[in-house]
Amino acid sequence: MLIVTIAFVVLLLMGMPVAFAIGISGALFFLQHPELPFTIPVQVTVSQTQNFALLAVPLFIMAGNFMNRSGITDRLLTLASVLTGRLKGGLAQVSLALSALMGGVSGSAIADAAMQSRMLGEQMVGRGFTRGFTAGVLSFGAVLTPIIPPGIGMILYGTIGQVSIGQLFAAGFVPAALLWLALSVSVWLTARRRGYQPERRHGPSLRETATALRGGLWALLFPVFLLLGLRMGVFTPSEIGAFAVVYAVFIGVLIYREMKSEGFVAALEGSLADVGAVMFLIALSAIFSYGIVLERVPDVVSGWILGATENLYVAMVLIALFILAIGFFIDATVLIIMLTPIFLPLVRELGGDPVHFGIVFIVAATIGNFTPPVGAAMYAVCSILKCPVGDYTRESMPLFVAVALVTLLLIFVPQIVLFIPDLLFGR
Repeated sequence: MLIVTIAFVVLLLMGMPVAFAIGISGALFFLQHPELPFTIPVQVTVSQTQNFALLAVPLFIMAGNFMNRSGITDRLLTLASVLTGRLKGGLAQVSLALSALMGGVSGSAIADAAMQSRMLGEQMVGRGFTRGFTAGVLSFGAVLTPIIPPGIGMILYGTIGQVSIGQLFAAGFVPAALLWLALSVSVWLTARRRGYQPERRHGPSLRETATALRGGLWALLFPVFLLLGLRMGVFTPSEIGAFAVVYAVFIGVLIYREMKSEGFVAALEGSLADVGAVMFLIALSAIFSYGIVLERVPDVVSGWILGATENLYVAMVLIALFILAIGFFIDATVLIIMLTPIFLPLVRELGGDPVHFGIVFIVAATIGNFTPPVGAAMYAVCSILKCPVGDYTRESMPLFVAVALVTLLLIFVPQIVLFIPDLLFGR
């Protein structure tokens, strides 16, 4: 697997799309083992896409695109401004609140970061924020998105690891709130030092607050409906994805009445491109994963970590550091697909909870989206704002430290993650 891994890294550094890099490097494994039938790559590629639980992925992607076209985003921006506009940091605080509120809508950190950069980026620069700080806030704020239902990473992790997706959905709320708090404090400290002013001079009136809450109510209820539907057994994870699509269209057409035929078609086209990219990646990752399993890589890695420590929390810190390091080069979706079969059995062997580990894993993997050299969200934001990566990296360090500290807290205090799942699902 060493040659395969080196080939994968080299292809990534050459700028090859991740799906092709992972597929081509995986095919090299079969060239190294001519005794294996070369029909296997075709078989595993097709069979990887036949998992019924993965039907939730394209459905939730489609729901996110429809919700973005339904008029929800503007109403959530108003609500975010009402909630955080008085805090030091102005629009930077508003953007963090919007990321928290948008988590249940977009489900994708990269999509959320790019959307907010187009909405708020130039406004923040116009209010005196440096481009590096602006890009850092808009990028790192999107770390909240994957752990608020219906994060695509949760669905992939739950499907691959045979972990309850409903419990993963429930587990994301408290960690997301802690990440929001940590990032908000980091922004507040920077704003205080640099003199960045609040967006609003006066607190909102009761009427203004009620209006903003009413406008964002349908979006805020979305993750609640998801959890209740799963908890009460009304939907399976795949079926609730279909409900999410119907819900998004219902809001856009009948409630807000902002989704016209052009928006409907545009949402379908966007969904087609997004679903194609994700499922193509999932399919080709099966070639790489086959070699990992055949070469017993999970056993080797587990043996190395167990040789270093048998303490669950130390092992999870080592795993998180490894995921963080490799996440500097590989997208979070790929990491979840490739590493879940390696690390989840190890955590279970040490007595860890798969839901607890899943949230830590997803946060650690997502951080790579915001860091050089290949962070997809970082490049999307820097490209939109025309911000040098060096400026972005330097001014994002306080935000990186805030997220890292929360990740450590989640590792050592698992009840933060498990409190709501225990309450709802009676684990």
